Amino acid sequence: MSTTRPFSPGDRGPEPSGASGASEGGVPGTGAAERGAPAAEASGGGAVPPLRPEESQASAEASAGRQVRRLDFADQSGVVPLARDFARQALYAWGWLPAATADQRAAAEDVLLVVSELVTNACLHAEGPDEMWIACDNKVIRVEVSDKGTGQPAPRTPHRSGRPGGHGMFIVQRLCLDWGVVRTPGVAGKTVWAELGAPA
Repeated sequence: MSTTRPFSPGDRGPEPSGASGASEGGVPGTGAAERGAPAAEASGGGAVPPLRPEESQASAEASAGRQVRRLDFADQSGVVPLARDFARQALYAWGWLPAATADQRAAAEDVLLVVSELVTNACLHAEGPDEMWIACDNKVIRVEVSDKGTGQPAPRTPHRSGRPGGHGMFIVQRLCLDWGVVRTPGVAGKTVWAELGAPA
């Protein structure tokens, strides 16, 4: 597995301490799952593994504090609003919404904007998204969008705010604690991930 970062790991603060795996066993035909998942060590070089199910369901459910939901985009239309609604429901379930303060409301809106940008990017540049994972612990929301595309998302440089289009990854870079791309050797496509912090 390889991760490509849009900048040097030390440029945006400390490296994430790890990521989580999620077990999805026996999900009914809803296309969504919620599970607790244990923290896993980041792989070599600061790469953060995706939230894919690689651990046993028993060990995943034994861990507390991390919640994961999955949305499958197969045969779905209107995937951007679908992804936003799915993320909004997760934010309500996890207590980020309804927001009690302006900072909490802004943090929730940032999550929804990042979801929109990642899914839109997959639609525009990678023939659409395959699935989205969203995970929450007490301080961080992690969003992952996988697709079959071979391209490399990157903020447009130099960024020109008056120019139409090309702002998606610039927005993601500005709003997120960290983001990157994970590719698995021998597997088509990629997973674009982003992490956002909870308000203080």
